[in-house]
Amino acid sequence: MTNPLPELLPYHRMARASVRHRWWRPVLGTGFVAVACVIAAVLVYGLGSVLGAAKGYLEAPDGTVEFGPVSGTALDLLAIASALPVVLLAVRWIGRRPAGTVSSVTGGLRWRWLGLCVLAALPVLAVTTGVMLLLPMDDAEPSRWAGWEVFGPALAMLVVLVPLQAAAEEYVFRGWLTQAVGGFLRSPWWALVPQAVLFAAGHGWGTPWGFADLAVFAVVAGWLTVRTGGLEAAIGLHAVNNLLAFGVSAAVVDGLKSDETAADLPWQLVAVDLAGIALYTAAVLWLARRRTPTRAVPAPSPVPPPLPFSAAYPPVPAAYPQAPAAHMPVHGGPVPVLADPVPCTERSGS
Repeated sequence: MTNPLPELLPYHRMARASVRHRWWRPVLGTGFVAVACVIAAVLVYGLGSVLGAAKGYLEAPDGTVEFGPVSGTALDLLAIASALPVVLLAVRWIGRRPAGTVSSVTGGLRWRWLGLCVLAALPVLAVTTGVMLLLPMDDAEPSRWAGWEVFGPALAMLVVLVPLQAAAEEYVFRGWLTQAVGGFLRSPWWALVPQAVLFAAGHGWGTPWGFADLAVFAVVAGWLTVRTGGLEAAIGLHAVNNLLAFGVSAAVVDGLKSDETAADLPWQLVAVDLAGIALYTAAVLWLARRRTPTRAVPAPSPVPPPLPFSAAYPPVPAAYPQAPAAHMPVHGGPVPVLADPVPCTERSGS
């Protein structure tokens, strides 16, 4: 009788990629991620305030340290990026599985596939960003070039920190939350919809169009994650999108001081943004048909319980009955003894 094939686990079911999985681990881990992310962000801001005060930065009206647009943006990005190690620790310590299983089904970030996704996102999002800048907006204020002395350092900071910030958000929403829900339910949509709503709400309540744009972005990023078996496609889209958005803000005077997010977009910009997301999705699916990334892995086999001592080490069988001495083999046994030995003198012929 042949053994049944093991269950294949897609990305959203990877919470079960451990023989030590229990129903309470995703629940406990979600609470840990929520609390630890807040604590990590507070520590980042606290450390930044201490260093800023030591270096003589001015104090803002609300009592915080006034870092300026570039340093303040860097601190914000670091605070969000601090969620990345929190998720990895939750997967390893509470989920009792390799930390890389939140990156992809193969147990790690697939860097070549990530590079292809970034290359697919760059031209698509560059075009849509250019279209957004050219659209006439009634309430748009004229922008002035900030100059290379401001834009250069800001761009260098953004290139380093924006990918970490974007990846951290993906690991929290498309990573941990998706796999936590997927640990209970087989359909990926039960996991993709809640994380999309939470992701959109996390960016603030702006216009209805902006909220819808963020929710669609999150659903598409989550679906691409499940469809390709890892976070690479979502990270590529998110990182390139944010880098272009922050880059445009850094290029104009006081652009990084703005508190507006994607939640505040008007419907015209949302329409262009959704078109870019659709084009990127089509490009990733085309690449996936040519490259075919791993989408699922076999579930781990349960470890059999240890055998009892008596089964693992059976008793030694009793000794076999011995034959009479005269018939026993010479090697390994006693040498037979004659009943009436012949004197030495007779054997020598004397």
